Amino acid sequence: MVHAKGARIRVRGLQPAQVLAGLAGIAFLVVGIIGFTRTGFGNFAGHHDAGFWRFSGNPLMSLVRVVTGVVGLLLAFGSGRARVFGWLLFIGYGLLFVWGLMIDGLIATNPFANAGNPMDLGRADTWLHLGVAALGLLIAVLPARRTILLPEDETVDEPTVAEQRTEVIDRDRVSDRVDDEPRRRSFLRRDHKERGPEVTHEERPPGLAH
Repeated sequence: MVHAKGARIRVRGLQPAQVLAGLAGIAFLVVGIIGFTRTGFGNFAGHHDAGFWRFSGNPLMSLVRVVTGVVGLLLAFGSGRARVFGWLLFIGYGLLFVWGLMIDGLIATNPFANAGNPMDLGRADTWLHLGVAALGLLIAVLPARRTILLPEDETVDEPTVAEQRTEVIDRDRVSDRVDDEPRRRSFLRRDHKERGPEVTHEERPPGLAH
């Protein structure tokens, strides 16, 4: 007896989300390391004139980028984990974008004004964080390549039926026996009627010779 399992859908190979997560992780790691080489570790949360191109940064911001890069590389080894990394980028750097707008005075006021600007964020950094948040959203919602696994056939062993001997019965013989039995009975009845009832010794009339 053969049973077929239903077709199953599975993720196939390396996913685009994993590729983007890995590339983003490498980029963050490289930029963070370059930031450390330019600013060093002094004045960890203060302002540094030595930035990276148009983007400012201090050792604290470089540390955030290095951590982001390491997390991205670790989570890029799985499709689901890569999407988690995408959501982390979207939420984390989305908040940094909103905070940068507040620092620049573009929206509302900075609720963390008393803390100053510990990451030394500039306007260019603010818009960069918007791009990073958009990249994170893309990684999180990017459709996966899937494949359909064909049904796998399973053969189930059939129960073994013991061989049974079947006696061959001659139907002609059976029919002859069935037909002979009524004939024999009818012959005995007819013979009994022709002979008449048998008279025993006690029932013979007196005077008859033996």
